[in-house]
Amino acid sequence: MTDPLSTELLEVALEAARRAGALLRDGRPADLGVAATKSSPIDVVTEMDLAAEKLITGFLAEHRPDDGVLGEEGASSAGTSGVRWVIDPLDGTVNYLYGLPTWAVSIAAERDGETLVGVVAAPMRGETYRAVRGGGAYAGGTALRVRPAPPLDQALVSTGFNYVATVRGHQADVAQRLIPRLRDIRRGGSAAIDLCDVAAGRLDGYYERGLSPWDFAAGDLIAREAGAVTGGRPGERLSGELTIAASPGVFGPLQALLEEFGAWHD
Repeated sequence: MTDPLSTELLEVALEAARRAGALLRDGRPADLGVAATKSSPIDVVTEMDLAAEKLITGFLAEHRPDDGVLGEEGASSAGTSGVRWVIDPLDGTVNYLYGLPTWAVSIAAERDGETLVGVVAAPMRGETYRAVRGGGAYAGGTALRVRPAPPLDQALVSTGFNYVATVRGHQADVAQRLIPRLRDIRRGGSAAIDLCDVAAGRLDGYYERGLSPWDFAAGDLIAREAGAVTGGRPGERLSGELTIAASPGVFGPLQALLEEFGAWHD
């Protein structure tokens, strides 16, 4: 059972994500190009990022006009209801630009600093992941659950890399030291999908430095509701400094190695 507010927020998030996902899937132009760059020339924004955020914020303004919004592509309003939407209209933009299928729409609703609802739509997978705080995590009608934790040397772990070359170089050094301690490492290109893959038991763990709230807000809740442990440096919540999500038995050993290897700094 969920409270009426969470039920309403989930319905709104699901429909907004569905509409944005359909726009991105069906409206991608054959000659899609870069509309702008952010942290570096390879950290890109496409016209479809902007169109998807406009669609989502317009839908929210129609159905929840008093809520605040924080979006990756610039949408920002304080609101008066105490609810704030945290939106990544296209997580995995470079994948999308190249025609790779690993991209998603990520929408979370939070109140008083706690995420109440998270939705991640991955149209090219035909999957939509969702969670309500305290209500479990699901993909369609299937309840999500993390994998039973293996020993760390048998864990499959995903990560991501920054688009600033000097930062990426240090992250590569960390990954190089980590790889011999694991089964293997994956690099999918979408933080939201990586977090959902932990929730779905497709990964044993995931870590990344340099994420923004819209990258992990929805996926973090989905992972936690599926039984994952999430956090940052020891004793801290996940943040831009470091984001970790893993099966309970993998989280501690993985976090300890990331702390030792300096994954939390550039």
